[in-house]
Amino acid sequence: MNYAMDYPLLVFVLSFFVLWLSERIGAFFLRRQRKLKEEIREDFGVILAATLTLLGLIIGFSFSMAISRYDQRKNYEEAEANAIGTEYVRAELLPAADAAKVRALLRNYLDQRVLFYITRNEQKIRQINARTAQLQTELWSAVLAPAATQPTPMVALAVSGMNDVLNSEGYTQAAWWNRIPIAAWGLMAAIAICCSVLFGYGARNAKAEGLLLLVLPLVVSISFFLIADIDSPRGGVIRVNPHNLVRLVESLGAH
Repeated sequence: MNYAMDYPLLVFVLSFFVLWLSERIGAFFLRRQRKLKEEIREDFGVILAATLTLLGLIIGFSFSMAISRYDQRKNYEEAEANAIGTEYVRAELLPAADAAKVRALLRNYLDQRVLFYITRNEQKIRQINARTAQLQTELWSAVLAPAATQPTPMVALAVSGMNDVLNSEGYTQAAWWNRIPIAAWGLMAAIAICCSVLFGYGARNAKAEGLLLLVLPLVVSISFFLIADIDSPRGGVIRVNPHNLVRLVESLGAH
């Protein structure tokens, strides 16, 4: 499911415009109604500093959440490659005909897993998921048949490895769905807007400080852009590349 956070550049543009407009509201409209007196400017500075500190902490926590999810997706990609590679070797424990069938299915399955990581088109993703589910059914049937006829410990080891292959795909999908909640984005945006309004309201000369007033929206917008880019599995430029899966494809091709 796509939503605005899947487009980090859009997040940057919208957040910059909204925060810049919030500063303008604070600088021109609020100050026309009530100018900030010098005797309370020091107290206002404390409030502004505390609000900006809170915004920085929340951005830091959100960035940490995005990084942890990104690392999780990378770890599961590695786990998938290890599970598939291990099961490819364990297929030798099956009867020759079943082993050849399992290995052929695993190679096709591996190709679909690589496509899952590098494809962005939603329609193609649905096709890949459908093909992956079909291959999973065929893989399980391929090891279930010899396990039913020859329930030996070695065949059981191959069945256990296939179970790891199927589970690893589920863990990967769950990690890709694990995103920063929309409610967290909304709260972070609300605090950023409040900071921008206060920052604009506290400006002594909004016209003279026009360029200075661009600093806060720009910095916060870049932070939002980076968080959205890391948090989005398919959007932006920072994505999990299937290095381990591709290396396994090359290894199996050479084998």
